[in-house]
Amino acid sequence: MTRIIVMTSGKGGVGKTTCTANLGMALAQRNKKVAVIDADFGLRNLDLLLGLENRIVYTALDVLAGDCTVEKALVKDKRQPNLAMLAAAQNRNKEAITPEQMKTLVAGLVGQYDFVLIDCPAGIELGFQNAIAPANEAIVVTTPEISAVRDADRVVGLLEANEVKYPKLLINRLKPRMVQDDQMMSVRDVLDILAVPLLGVIPDDERVIVSANRGEPLVLDQQLSLAGTAFTNVARRLVGEEVPLLDLTASHNDLFSRLRRFFRN
Repeated sequence: MTRIIVMTSGKGGVGKTTCTANLGMALAQRNKKVAVIDADFGLRNLDLLLGLENRIVYTALDVLAGDCTVEKALVKDKRQPNLAMLAAAQNRNKEAITPEQMKTLVAGLVGQYDFVLIDCPAGIELGFQNAIAPANEAIVVTTPEISAVRDADRVVGLLEANEVKYPKLLINRLKPRMVQDDQMMSVRDVLDILAVPLLGVIPDDERVIVSANRGEPLVLDQQLSLAGTAFTNVARRLVGEEVPLLDLTASHNDLFSRLRRFFRN
């Protein structure tokens, strides 16, 4: 049975598209057939993060217009044949598609893929309604900032109201040292507010920016960074493996951090 998962956040800029690209690639690496859909009509970026921007011929709107089949519009990743991407139309806005059309689009992938990941645009307007319409699962991405967490809380409520049940939480860009110095919300702080099952925590990593600019998801690197390992672990949890959360404090619990906490207390 195809699992259709919408990647959403409410707030923009929390790294939702980066998470979609890396989770899609990590699932494909685990021998799962994965289709990722960019639902951000007018502002597509998923193709850039996957390095597939020069290979797009048809978009989702071409499929809906009957100009091609959904299989023909999918761009297959040469590095990982289990991964395919369906691009959004860059020259159209979010009103160019309806929730019912989005359901029709995704229906063409059901049975052909193990996972369909839908990269939801920011906000809670029509773009959000389109992206969640075909989904039977949701991953809510947030950073440990109060504005992002508040928007994520609003999204959780909307998902439940639209019968996308049992959303899971992915906390992105956590900075352990800032948490230890009480300058950033902790994982526990976020969970206390959202009360959503935790799927994973991705540490802040400068290599995410480098990988995005190169169009090479972190999980492709043979020498996985901590963030790359965290993405891989999230994919493992999605396929049912029991994987403990990474210890993100050990490498940052140095003498200076302990001294700062001692004198502050």
